[in-house]
Amino acid sequence: MTENYNSNVFINCPFDSEYKPILNTIVFTIIYLGYNPRLSLEQSDSGKLRLQKILNIIKESRFGIHDLSRIQASKKYEFFRLNMPFELGADFGCKEYSSDYSDKLFLVLSSKRFDYMQAISDLNGVDIKNHNDSAQEALNKVREWFIETVGLRDIDAPLKMWYRYSDFQTSLFESKFAKLYGEYDENSAEKIAKDQIKNMTMPEYIDELRQYLNG
Repeated sequence: MTENYNSNVFINCPFDSEYKPILNTIVFTIIYLGYNPRLSLEQSDSGKLRLQKILNIIKESRFGIHDLSRIQASKKYEFFRLNMPFELGADFGCKEYSSDYSDKLFLVLSSKRFDYMQAISDLNGVDIKNHNDSAQEALNKVREWFIETVGLRDIDAPLKMWYRYSDFQTSLFESKFAKLYGEYDENSAEKIAKDQIKNMTMPEYIDELRQYLNG
């Protein structure tokens, strides 16, 4: 068990571009509240199997946030996306079958209430929070979970946190733009800055977040 076990939060979620605003908001909320987000995007090692990397993160994280909002198939004959429920099962198994990890706590998210029941009826009775595909609502639900389940108190109001996140996004763009303007004209600098932010890796994004919140 790592020394950061009690502050690590494993994020199990989709990594597609449509979901990225929600993922970025969840990562922001975790760091804002003083915890450490852990996810498979934090490193790229071709010599390590992705599954082993995920299992290692699960063992190193007391907390887990699992979003099942993208498990449904969108087209006829298309398979369900099973990575998220598989990793949720691995995290549950780690908690249930090892006394060393019996203190693990989970937040399970979904897009709309009861959507997940069509795919995983075994979760009937589990408290699932839905974010309605809204980044702001995802922030609210993660914040609520840290209060209700993790036990945090005296947390900033959700709207204050959302405004701070919006300020971070503005600050990030302005800092990228300022470094480009002069070398490029205004329109080009704006396009390149937006492209840099769009293609930012997760380690870069987390570094920018920490720098902003600690500044």
